[in-house]
Amino acid sequence: MKSPHLTPLDYLKKILTARVYDVAVESALEPAHELSARLNNTVLLKREDQQAVHSFKLRGAYNKMAHLSPAHLKKGVICASAGNHAQGVALSAQRLGARAVIVMPTTTPQVKVDAVRGFGGEVVLFGDSYSDAYGHAVELEKQQGLTFVHPFDDPDVIAGQGTIGMELLRQHQGRLDAVFVAIGGGGLIAGVANYIKAVRPEIKVIGVQMNDSDAFVQSVAAQKRVTLSDVGLFSDGTAVKLVGEETFRAASGLVDDYVRVDTDAVCAAIKDVFVDTRSIVEPAGALAVAAIKQYVATHKTKGETYAAILCGANMNFDRLRFVAERAEVGEEREALFAVTIPEERGSFRRFCEVIGDLPAFGGAKTLRNVTEFNYRISDARKAHVFVGLTTGTRGESGKIAAHLSRHRFETLDLTHDDLAKEHIRHMVGGHSLLAEDERLLRFIFPERPGALLKFLNLMRPGWNISLFHYRNQGADYGRILVGLQVPKSESGEFDAFLTTLGYPYVEETANPVYRMFLQS
Repeated sequence: MKSPHLTPLDYLKKILTARVYDVAVESALEPAHELSARLNNTVLLKREDQQAVHSFKLRGAYNKMAHLSPAHLKKGVICASAGNHAQGVALSAQRLGARAVIVMPTTTPQVKVDAVRGFGGEVVLFGDSYSDAYGHAVELEKQQGLTFVHPFDDPDVIAGQGTIGMELLRQHQGRLDAVFVAIGGGGLIAGVANYIKAVRPEIKVIGVQMNDSDAFVQSVAAQKRVTLSDVGLFSDGTAVKLVGEETFRAASGLVDDYVRVDTDAVCAAIKDVFVDTRSIVEPAGALAVAAIKQYVATHKTKGETYAAILCGANMNFDRLRFVAERAEVGEEREALFAVTIPEERGSFRRFCEVIGDLPAFGGAKTLRNVTEFNYRISDARKAHVFVGLTTGTRGESGKIAAHLSRHRFETLDLTHDDLAKEHIRHMVGGHSLLAEDERLLRFIFPERPGALLKFLNLMRPGWNISLFHYRNQGADYGRILVGLQVPKSESGEFDAFLTTLGYPYVEETANPVYRMFLQS
């Protein structure tokens, strides 16, 4: 909508008189003790994930709708949203007794679609992006005489979101160096920045965007709104191709700095929030925490106080698998490598011994665990192994790679390789003409130091490992798939080996899946 140019004083008045507490609660501002200790700075978490819709969005939606005339409310409202704003509009309409039509992209997570319907919203799924849904919503608005409730580009919506800044400064009246705010369309940062700069202008307001959805940052650099041709969808709550006209005007002059973060950093931040709160925020909700960590690392700050707005927690459960996989790499607590090992007796054991004796590059002795090991025999002379290792400090992966290379294990650092992290780690294996007399077994190993070396030391020297697959799943035991080349004449000795080893196992040599995908 086209709006008059409101001044910061106008926005201050609108925020102070905003109607949000019919549906919103004053969310907690909590210290993140673990993260603060690690960063040597105080980190405060503004818990907007505690709202009824698990997002800040209902503040702006309700404030907008509460200012509509009875006649407009009677006709109903409509919005376009990927989910959180949709839930805010649906709940607000329910409280105000109004009809709400919600147009959502077909890519919207099912948890958000179900939540909107649970609040009584009429869901219309249309298009692949917010822009598609927005265009359809505008058509329905005209056809049915509904009032459009914009997710961000509206002064009343901006004012509603600004109440978060008002609460934050009331809850913490001591030292506060910076507030970190995620940016999608810009409604949240426009509201928060206008309030903070009006009341305590010495506090920095720092905007945060994904590196693949940075329309606001690019617009600031160009001094005009820039439309992105495409946006990343991991942080679907901030995946906006074009920021709002009013939000850009109202916020860009008040924001002190911007930080762009990547997917791995956000996954690590989701874990950080969980460790401190036992709550799981969505990617957009963790952007501010990821940015604080990056800001501290860049500026080498100590003793400062930062606030992060956890703006949402509508996470699809099945996405947690991806988040957990990438969090350790994002925090650089896991390093990934492709290692070339000579295809000869004893080389695997020697490699494990070199891993066990890795020095502590960060100073204190580091207990390293193998987090992943994928191998399939494919060459008579050398073996290519995909390996994951725990690390103690950031930046260790290159030093580990160099150390392994010095011990005649050619090593490629894959820690920052997206192809390796997303695909190759799951694709190591396949048919092998070299895997004669192969027997395939699934073992349960205890997750303790020495479990693998016990297996290797008890194994007969003439038996060759032709396949090995292991990934740490966080349990107190490890599931391991092993292929061993055992001559049929030595079946009795092999059975005795399994008995002596004492690890639970299932033989899968006759499994049709093995025969189809692994056995030649």
